[in-house]
Amino acid sequence: MGNLSLTERKERWARKMAGKVRAGQAVRAGQADLEAGVPRSTDRLPPGQHLTQGFPILDLGIKPEIALADWRLEIGGLVENPKTFTWEEFNALPQFEDISDFHCVTTWSKFDCRWRGIGFFTLAEIVKPKPEARHVLFSSYDGYTTNVRIEDALDDDTLVATQFDGKPITRDHGGPARVIIPKLYGWKGAKFVRTIDFVAEDRPGFWEVRGYSNTADPWTEDRFS
Repeated sequence: MGNLSLTERKERWARKMAGKVRAGQAVRAGQADLEAGVPRSTDRLPPGQHLTQGFPILDLGIKPEIALADWRLEIGGLVENPKTFTWEEFNALPQFEDISDFHCVTTWSKFDCRWRGIGFFTLAEIVKPKPEARHVLFSSYDGYTTNVRIEDALDDDTLVATQFDGKPITRDHGGPARVIIPKLYGWKGAKFVRTIDFVAEDRPGFWEVRGYSNTADPWTEDRFS
């Protein structure tokens, strides 16, 4: 899992959950990546990006209406304990709030996005991925899919968010729940998330099979394959 062991990732995540790491600190300073030995610019704004004060809406043109009573999140694949959450069960898990920057591959960035939801590490601790799981595939209610390396999913600021800036996430922005992976371009954070599968082999998602990068690192302008 990159240069950080699973134990080190758990320790870093635990510190953040306990409030011993300021929300957004690792993203802004590049601290976590320097610890992991990943070369990065120290500039908060990745190359080729420009700041926006708004929050542009980009999707597949489908905004599914998902009643909370019908919402489910299924987590499976190479895990010891597959789990399907109802909305009530999901929101009963320990809550995690984080402030991070959002970078879209279409060259805009938004600073200081305040997300609240369930940390990905919390979900991983419940389902217990098997050692052979190397990638994570997200699927959405609108048919969207995207893939990430397991080490990216296990970053301490990755979460399945249900709130943005203190309010429920709207349909326009992928509500009721969407994935946020701040260190990657925004298309890796699936809106309207429905399933999370841990897999051994990489499975390119919707944009990846259309020429977008598998790894999607904003600081190296890793936009296309």
